[in-house]
Amino acid sequence: MVFFDYLFQDWKVNKHNIKGRYILIMYRFAQQVRTHKIMLVFFFWFLIIYTIWIEWILCCELSWHVKTGKNLQLHHGHSLVINRAVVIGDNCTLRHCTTIGNKGENDDRAPIIGNNVNIGANSCINGGITIGDNVIIGAGSVVVKDIAANCLVAGNPARVIRQI
Repeated sequence: MVFFDYLFQDWKVNKHNIKGRYILIMYRFAQQVRTHKIMLVFFFWFLIIYTIWIEWILCCELSWHVKTGKNLQLHHGHSLVINRAVVIGDNCTLRHCTTIGNKGENDDRAPIIGNNVNIGANSCINGGITIGDNVIIGAGSVVVKDIAANCLVAGNPARVIRQI
Protein backbone atom coordinates (compact mmCIF):
# COMPACT_ATOMS: atom_id res chain seq x y z
CA MET A 1 0.00 0.00 0.00
CA VAL A 2 2.98 2.32 0.53
CA PHE A 3 3.57 2.41 -3.22
CA PHE A 4 0.10 3.81 -3.91
CA ASP A 5 0.33 6.21 -0.96
CA TYR A 6 3.54 7.70 -2.32
CA LEU A 7 2.17 7.73 -5.85
CA PHE A 8 -1.01 9.62 -4.94
CA GLN A 9 0.85 12.06 -2.68
CA ASP A 10 3.38 12.85 -5.43
CA TRP A 11 0.50 13.25 -7.90
CA LYS A 12 -1.26 15.75 -5.63
CA VAL A 13 1.84 17.81 -4.84
CA ASN A 14 2.81 18.12 -8.53
CA LYS A 15 -0.66 19.15 -9.71
CA HIS A 16 0.62 22.10 -11.76
CA ASN A 17 3.54 20.21 -13.26
CA ILE A 18 2.60 17.46 -15.71
CA LYS A 19 6.21 16.54 -16.49
CA GLY A 20 6.99 16.19 -12.77
CA ARG A 21 3.96 13.94 -12.33
CA TYR A 22 5.01 11.73 -15.22
CA ILE A 23 8.62 11.42 -14.02
CA LEU A 24 7.55 10.54 -10.48
CA ILE A 25 5.01 7.93 -11.60
CA MET A 26 7.71 6.22 -13.65
CA TYR A 27 10.23 6.61 -10.80
CA ARG A 28 7.95 5.08 -8.14
CA PHE A 29 7.08 2.17 -10.42
CA ALA A 30 10.77 1.59 -11.22
CA GLN A 31 11.50 1.49 -7.47
CA GLN A 32 8.82 -1.17 -7.04
CA VAL A 33 10.20 -3.25 -9.88
CA ARG A 34 13.73 -3.03 -8.46
CA THR A 35 12.76 -4.02 -4.91
CA HIS A 36 10.53 -7.00 -5.73
CA LYS A 37 12.31 -9.97 -7.30
CA ILE A 38 9.18 -11.38 -8.92
CA MET A 39 8.34 -8.05 -10.53
CA LEU A 40 11.94 -7.72 -11.69
CA VAL A 41 11.64 -10.93 -13.70
CA PHE A 42 8.48 -9.79 -15.48
CA PHE A 43 9.20 -6.06 -15.78
CA PHE A 44 12.94 -5.96 -16.48
CA TRP A 45 12.13 -4.26 -19.78
CA PHE A 46 10.52 -1.40 -17.83
CA LEU A 47 13.85 -0.46 -16.24
CA ILE A 48 15.40 -0.21 -19.69
CA ILE A 49 12.53 1.98 -20.92
CA TYR A 50 12.84 4.10 -17.76
CA THR A 51 16.53 4.70 -18.40
CA ILE A 52 16.01 5.62 -22.04
CA TRP A 53 12.88 7.71 -21.59
CA ILE A 54 13.39 9.50 -18.26
CA GLU A 55 17.16 9.83 -18.16
CA TRP A 56 18.10 10.23 -21.82
CA ILE A 57 15.08 11.87 -23.44
CA LEU A 58 13.62 13.90 -20.54
CA CYS A 59 17.12 14.67 -19.12
CA CYS A 60 16.27 13.80 -15.54
CA GLU A 61 18.84 11.48 -13.97
CA LEU A 62 16.74 10.24 -11.08
CA SER A 63 17.96 6.70 -10.48
CA TRP A 64 15.49 4.20 -9.06
CA HIS A 65 18.08 3.55 -6.31
CA VAL A 66 17.59 7.02 -4.79
CA LYS A 67 15.70 6.85 -1.50
CA THR A 68 13.03 9.53 -1.38
CA GLY A 69 10.29 10.35 1.05
CA LYS A 70 6.70 11.23 0.33
CA ASN A 71 5.48 14.40 -1.38
CA LEU A 72 8.54 14.87 -3.58
CA GLN A 73 8.01 17.87 -5.81
CA LEU A 74 9.85 18.39 -9.12
CA HIS A 75 9.66 21.83 -10.65
CA HIS A 76 10.40 21.56 -14.38
CA GLY A 77 12.33 18.28 -13.87
CA HIS A 78 14.94 19.16 -16.46
CA SER A 79 18.72 18.74 -16.11
CA LEU A 80 18.26 17.11 -12.73
CA VAL A 81 21.17 14.86 -11.72
CA ILE A 82 20.90 12.86 -8.50
CA ASN A 83 23.47 10.26 -7.43
CA ARG A 84 22.05 6.82 -6.73
CA ALA A 85 23.22 6.88 -3.07
CA VAL A 86 21.38 10.10 -2.16
CA VAL A 87 18.67 10.05 0.54
CA ILE A 88 15.92 12.67 0.31
CA GLY A 89 13.38 13.24 3.09
CA ASP A 90 9.66 14.04 3.01
CA ASN A 91 8.11 17.16 1.46
CA CYS A 92 11.18 18.21 -0.53
CA THR A 93 11.20 20.41 -3.62
CA LEU A 94 13.80 20.07 -6.38
CA ARG A 95 14.12 22.58 -9.20
CA HIS A 96 15.75 22.32 -12.61
CA CYS A 97 19.51 22.19 -13.24
CA THR A 98 20.19 20.76 -9.79
CA THR A 99 23.03 18.34 -9.10
CA ILE A 100 23.09 16.25 -5.93
CA GLY A 101 25.99 13.84 -5.73
CA ASN A 102 29.43 12.99 -4.52
CA LYS A 103 32.85 14.55 -5.09
CA GLY A 104 34.63 11.77 -6.94
CA GLU A 105 34.07 8.63 -8.96
CA ASN A 106 35.05 6.23 -6.17
CA ASP A 107 33.43 8.23 -3.38
CA ASP A 108 30.33 6.40 -2.15
CA ARG A 109 29.36 9.13 0.28
CA ALA A 110 26.40 11.13 -0.96
CA PRO A 111 24.25 13.86 0.59
CA ILE A 112 21.46 13.11 3.03
CA ILE A 113 18.70 15.68 2.72
CA GLY A 114 16.22 16.17 5.55
CA ASN A 115 12.49 16.85 5.51
CA ASN A 116 10.88 20.04 4.12
CA VAL A 117 13.95 21.11 2.15
CA ASN A 118 13.48 23.52 -0.74
CA ILE A 119 16.35 23.46 -3.27
CA GLY A 120 16.63 26.35 -5.72
CA ALA A 121 17.39 26.10 -9.42
CA ASN A 122 20.95 25.56 -10.62
CA SER A 123 22.16 24.38 -7.20
CA CYS A 124 24.94 21.90 -6.58
CA ILE A 125 25.10 19.74 -3.45
CA ASN A 126 28.23 17.58 -3.24
CA GLY A 127 29.89 15.18 -0.83
CA GLY A 128 28.91 13.14 2.17
CA ILE A 129 27.07 16.01 3.82
CA THR A 130 23.83 16.28 5.75
CA ILE A 131 21.24 18.96 5.19
CA GLY A 132 18.90 19.44 8.13
CA ASP A 133 15.13 19.77 8.16
CA ASN A 134 13.31 22.94 7.03
CA VAL A 135 16.20 24.32 4.98
CA ILE A 136 15.90 26.62 1.97
CA ILE A 137 18.82 26.52 -0.47
CA GLY A 138 18.96 29.55 -2.74
CA ALA A 139 19.27 29.37 -6.51
CA GLY A 140 22.80 28.85 -7.80
CA SER A 141 24.18 27.73 -4.45
CA VAL A 142 27.09 25.34 -4.10
CA VAL A 143 26.72 23.34 -0.89
CA VAL A 144 29.79 21.36 0.23
CA LYS A 145 29.40 21.43 4.04
CA ASP A 146 26.73 20.27 6.46
CA ILE A 147 23.76 22.61 6.88
CA ALA A 148 21.96 22.84 10.22
CA ALA A 149 18.18 22.67 10.42
CA ASN A 150 15.89 25.69 10.05
CA CYS A 151 18.01 28.05 7.99
CA LEU A 152 18.30 29.80 4.64
CA VAL A 153 21.57 29.27 2.76
CA ALA A 154 22.85 30.77 -0.49
CA GLY A 155 26.04 31.54 -2.36
CA ASN A 156 29.17 29.86 -3.66
CA PRO A 157 30.19 28.34 -1.32
CA ALA A 158 26.83 28.33 0.45
CA ARG A 159 26.65 30.25 3.72
CA VAL A 160 23.88 30.62 6.24
CA ILE A 161 22.02 33.84 5.44
CA ARG A 162 19.58 33.65 8.34
CA GLN A 163 17.77 31.28 10.67
CA ILE A 164 14.16 30.49 9.85
